[in-house]
Amino acid sequence: MRKLQKIQRYLGVSIIALSLTFSPNCTETRAETYIAGQFGFAVPGGLSGGDATSPFLLPGTTHGELELSTSFMFGGKIGHYFNSARWVGLEAEVFYTTPHIEQQVHTFQNPSVPGVTASATLQGAYFRVLTLAPFNLMLRYHKTRLQPYVGVGPGIFFARIKGEGPAPDSPESTSDNARLGLNAKVGLEYHVTKHLMAFAEWKFNYAHFKFDENQNLWPFPYGLDATYTMHLVSFGVGYHF
Repeated sequence: MRKLQKIQRYLGVSIIALSLTFSPNCTETRAETYIAGQFGFAVPGGLSGGDATSPFLLPGTTHGELELSTSFMFGGKIGHYFNSARWVGLEAEVFYTTPHIEQQVHTFQNPSVPGVTASATLQGAYFRVLTLAPFNLMLRYHKTRLQPYVGVGPGIFFARIKGEGPAPDSPESTSDNARLGLNAKVGLEYHVTKHLMAFAEWKFNYAHFKFDENQNLWPFPYGLDATYTMHLVSFGVGYHF
């Protein structure tokens, strides 16, 4: 709850700042292609637990939710709004973030042993996610310089975990590539000039990962099925052609 409040506070400040420079007498923007860079931070919801696999665990064992750390994000996007309907467009974007798994209590349960939960404080791990959104459907209000917009589309998520392990100089990795999920967003774009714009937006990502057993997860290697949820706040500048 605190993380969502933090997102709302930062995004609210950005909206107020843009609103102070809003000019209601501007002419509407025309259809255009644009390219932009973006940066910001991720305040993740976590990795919700699923099946855990290991030679040291009973079949059917499940893993509790893992909390992820706040991290920096950066990336870029390119899009186009149409002449026939200036409020509708398509956008592609890519961004990268590192919401590492901090040291925390891990819990394991098995349906064959009802009422029994095993837990232990285990090491952290390096966690990296590259998100490719090949096409977002974009809807905007286009008749003023300050333009609210929403977007939604599929996301392709490339994730990698590197355990710290007992031998951090040569950690082994486990990855889950090209998982299809959801990429949704809402934001505000301000047209400083005919071609230059600035924006602030909130994104939500959702995907399901299946990581193979990582031999460098101490004290024993295990694999993990997990539902990935991520909240991101991003800012950027772009150029409209």
